[in-house]
Amino acid sequence: MKKILIAEDSSTMRSLLVATIESLGGYLVSEAASGFEALRLLPREPVDLIITDINMPDINGLELVSFVRGSENYRHIPLFIISTEGSERDREKGLALGANEYLVKPFDPARLQELIIQYTA
Repeated sequence: MKKILIAEDSSTMRSLLVATIESLGGYLVSEAASGFEALRLLPREPVDLIITDINMPDINGLELVSFVRGSENYRHIPLFIISTEGSERDREKGLALGANEYLVKPFDPARLQELIIQYTA
């Protein structure tokens, strides 16, 4: 079983992401309602992929990306940003910080599933 960590402050969006991922089969999902909560979960259980929003309380998604990419223990983990911040500037910033993919909400669930399979194969 592959493990995916979702950092997203909207419970509705987390539910949509979980349903999208679990419909693939073969994945376990951990949920964090903030970047801070995601950072607390990372050392507890290894994950194969991180999906984060940008706009969250306390530690935002960009700070989470920076931490993960700066950490010897976690920098190898593929990381996707899924955000309402859809400008090319936002996308470039997220990718420059080290995100592997940047999807804009509302996202295409089939595209997300393709990317998950690609990055966790």
